[in-house]
Amino acid sequence: MNDFQKLSDTEMEIMEIIWKFGCPVKSNVLLDIASKEKGKGWKGQTIATFLSRLVDKGVLSVKREGRSNIYTPLLSLEEYKKKEAQSVLDKMYEGSVKNFLVTLYDEKIPSDELNELKKWFSDK
Repeated sequence: MNDFQKLSDTEMEIMEIIWKFGCPVKSNVLLDIASKEKGKGWKGQTIATFLSRLVDKGVLSVKREGRSNIYTPLLSLEEYKKKEAQSVLDKMYEGSVKNFLVTLYDEKIPSDELNELKKWFSDK
């Protein structure tokens, strides 16, 4: 994933199902889980389109097995969160954690959270 591409809300929902599933998964299983657990009324083509986008974005790999596609995550949820956070820092705050925190501080960080941050930074 050279150029980070943020996932849409729907793509994120699909990835959350895949990450929760914990192993490679077929699209028909994803469709079933999305229908039962998330109440989605997606058709097979709809989920296939989203899965194709996720492969194009480099967060999933796909392997053909018989008549089915098997999808495997290429990033963990934690890895994705780090990439998304770094992307926000780079785009909005010139890559600077300090600039990010200054923006938050201007909005008045509660003192307990500020103390937690100070402790966290002093432990680093």
